[in-house]
Amino acid sequence: MHEQAEPIRDAAAPNVPPSPSGPPSGLLDELAQLVRATRQLFGAQLQLLAAELGLARSAVSWMLLAGLAATVAGVGLGLSVLAFIGLLLAKWFGSWLWALLVLCVLQLLFLFGAIVLFRRCMHWLSLPATRGEWGALMRDTVRAADRRVEADDARRQESA
Repeated sequence: MHEQAEPIRDAAAPNVPPSPSGPPSGLLDELAQLVRATRQLFGAQLQLLAAELGLARSAVSWMLLAGLAATVAGVGLGLSVLAFIGLLLAKWFGSWLWALLVLCVLQLLFLFGAIVLFRRCMHWLSLPATRGEWGALMRDTVRAADRRVEADDARRQESA
């Protein structure tokens, strides 16, 4: 009475018959795993990008607030310095009227100097070399934009 021994099967091995026409199931499993990993990676990248954009938006708001605070503090400091100079001038001249008059003249000289500097900078921009460089920069920018538009049009016509 000899019984035929059944082959021992591994419990971990899948009980799927191989298909002769398709790729092995191991390859499909690996491809599916690759797709899942890619989705997970890009999902994590998108979450990271969203977090960075949120931080950037927040940073811009805080930068604007800090700029406003710095402007207010600068104006306050300027007024305090002007008051201190006025006080020193009043003590030196012995008269508030003369001190304020000299302070106004000093402020007018400072304003005139700023206007002259601004006009000088505008003159430097209008010099022939600068104008030529500016014109060349603008022409190059327009040409590059035209090339991009033509390339986009050519791609659209090829795909149509």
